Parts: sequence; structure tokens; C-alpha cells
Amino acid sequence: VFYRENPAVSVGNVGQLAVDLIVSTLNMCRVGYLHTDCLIPMAGNNPYATSAENANDLSTSAEVYSSPDLKLAVLQIRSPIIQKKSKKFRKLLVSWMKTSGFSRTVVLSSSHAYQRDDQQLLGTPLRYLLTPSMQKETGDHLKEMDWKEMETVSAFPGVSDSEQRLCIPGGGVTKGLFTASCAEDIPLAIVLIFCSEGDNIPDAFTLLNHLNTWLHLVETPIQTQPKWRIPASWRLLFGSGLPPALF
Repeated sequence: VFYRENPAVSVGNVGQLAVDLIVSTLNMCRVGYLHTDCLIPMAGNNPYATSAENANDLSTSAEVYSSPDLKLAVLQIRSPIIQKKSKKFRKLLVSWMKTSGFSRTVVLSSSHAYQRDDQQLLGTPLRYLLTPSMQKETGDHLKEMDWKEMETVSAFPGVSDSEQRLCIPGGGVTKGLFTASCAEDIPLAIVLIFCSEGDNIPDAFTLLNHLNTWLHLVETPIQTQPKWRIPASWRLLFGSGLPPALF
């Protein structure tokens, strides 16, 4: 039975960057794509090109990659969700999870660092959330690893602390997907990092190294950081530079 990972389109695109590293490092094969009108259409060259032969392979806004040896499927989302179709896209993902029979799903996401409350400023910027069915499977294990669960915050800060709610600002569909998965009894985990927009490559490495301590996607010696393979597409992550003719 496969388990699945996918990023949430969120602040800093940290989830997408982390999935880029997973697909590139594990040399995963593309096995399909998600056809939907909920995402802004896009097409481009192969972001994980390793040679001239596969550099011109067409890539789209949402593609599925697989590693049969690891029993892992990865959904990479490359374009923003159309605002008015966020709910429809969430329902599509939940339906796919249920019909595909994944043993578990892990969503990589991020949240605005500047909107943390006092308790969230302490310690690590990494957090996790588990649906009830996922809690039964791995909740105790993550607590033994000293992972920190996402805190609830006051619904009315400065007025009353009696009502607490889950809040993931900048997380896109993360909260909605988590809530829907709880209702549908889907084994799902959210792993996220508080960050700010900018050069978010370090955040992607931090998030992925944290995830690797749980899932062991890449086996490494004790107290050694895994070596992730940077994909070819990252060479143009911040554009192609300024044309010399400008000067």
C-alpha cells in the first residue's frame, strides 16, 4: 500500500521546494498528472532534467511521481489555486485520497512567521498536525521524538482566551484539507514550518530534514544530515539574472 506526500501552496512555497528535493533525490518517475480547472494552467520543461534527452519533457501544474521501492507517491503542485475554486480543489484531493487507498498522506506546508502568537515563538519553528486516525497510528511515536504539535490560538486575542481555534495563516488549503480529512476519517499528517517570504531554500531543507527523521526517505548515519539532490530547475529559481546590455 502506497502512502502519499504533497505540498500545500503556501507562504514561501516551502512545500513545493521540499517536494522538488524528494523527487530529485529519489529519482522518482512521473506516473500521472492531476487534471483540474482549479489550478492556474501552466506548462514548461522538465524541472528534474538529468540529461539533454529528457530536458524537453513537458511538465504541467500538478503531477504525480512514484517510487515503488519505497511505496511512495508524491503529488507536486506547481501553480496557485484559483481563489474561488479552493473548496472544489480540496474536495478533489480528499476524493483522490479515499479512492486511491493510500495508507497515509503527509502534507508539507508553511505558515506566516509574523502571525505567531506568544506560545508559538518559543523553540522550534516546526509543527505537525494529525487527524484522529493518523493519531492512533503514529501519534505516540512523534511525541517520543519530541515533535511539537501545532497550537490552537485564541479566537478573540486580547479579549477572551476561552475559545481556541486552529489557525494556519498563509497555509492555503492546509487547514481546510486537514478539517475535511478529519471528517472523512483519512489518515493524514500536516508537517509545516513558520517562515517569511524570501529565499526559502533553507526553510525547505529544514522542513525536509525534519520529515526525514520520521519517514527515513534517505538513510543517513546518526547525527548526519542527509544529502538532497538539488534539481536542475533551481538554477533559475530567482530568474536568469540581469542582461549585461542594460549596463
